Amino acid sequence: MLGGNGFIGSHLVDALASSGAWVRVFDRAGSQRHQVVRGVDYRYGEFSDHATLAESLADTDLVIHLISTTVPGTANLDPIADIEGNLIGTVRLLQQMRDVGVPKLLFLSSGGTVYGNTEMSPIPEAHSRNPLSSYGIVKSAIESYIAMYSTLFGLKSLVLRVSNPYGPRQSHLGVQGVIPTFFHRVKTGDQIKIWGDGTNLRDYLYISDLISFIVEAVRLDLNGVFNVGSGQGASVSDILQLVSEVTGVDPVVEYLPARRFDVKNVVLDVSKACAALQWQPKVALREGCELYWRWLNQRGV
Repeated sequence: MLGGNGFIGSHLVDALASSGAWVRVFDRAGSQRHQVVRGVDYRYGEFSDHATLAESLADTDLVIHLISTTVPGTANLDPIADIEGNLIGTVRLLQQMRDVGVPKLLFLSSGGTVYGNTEMSPIPEAHSRNPLSSYGIVKSAIESYIAMYSTLFGLKSLVLRVSNPYGPRQSHLGVQGVIPTFFHRVKTGDQIKIWGDGTNLRDYLYISDLISFIVEAVRLDLNGVFNVGSGQGASVSDILQLVSEVTGVDPVVEYLPARRFDVKNVVLDVSKACAALQWQPKVALREGCELYWRWLNQRGV
């Protein structure tokens, strides 16, 4: 698993290891933010470290690719670094997988950025991809390269266009993740900053629901492209109201000019995912926010 020490990765490692799967993690040195899981083979190196990465691919049947060297809010600041770190790095990974004979890739794409602004809601997988940000463009390009390797070289693949996952262990506070950022700012007494007027609509998915989908998809050897989200939309203002209700705090808010790369409305059509695995998101938005707030207070941050 590439990026197995991160927010999503650490939860997925826990779940896969508990299910009896053999797991190897490849991530940066110093990236461990959660306890080491017994029986998991941890390897450390940079995504650009070709030799160490190639060694880590040996004797594996599936690569789960969770690594991203940028986030949506920062990728536009240096698109070349985004391309070099993520797109070129992933194409090199595909070549390495072909060289050593790894048959399948599971890639976490971005349901929140690859579609761009659409007139359709919820958005199905068949909708055209018109990303507005470097982050979304690179994710979309990676999807296209995966499809090419599948067509030309027989690579099996599962591409998950994930909405906005949130929950315990989430980082990038203030940069990515509206829900954890808002709660963290309330906890520390800081001002909440909102880009635009708060009407932008997003699809939020609690981490346990995402992990349950991935584990079942791996178990059943699912292939293809799937949206994975709650299928429900909530505006930034809705999240702000929930945060106030859950914490009992009326936060101070600063509204900043809207950013041109922020998509206005992204709610995913998840009917294909639900039908494929008989899966349904279980954690409602309010419950997820309450769980996150409880975890944040227990953490003492």
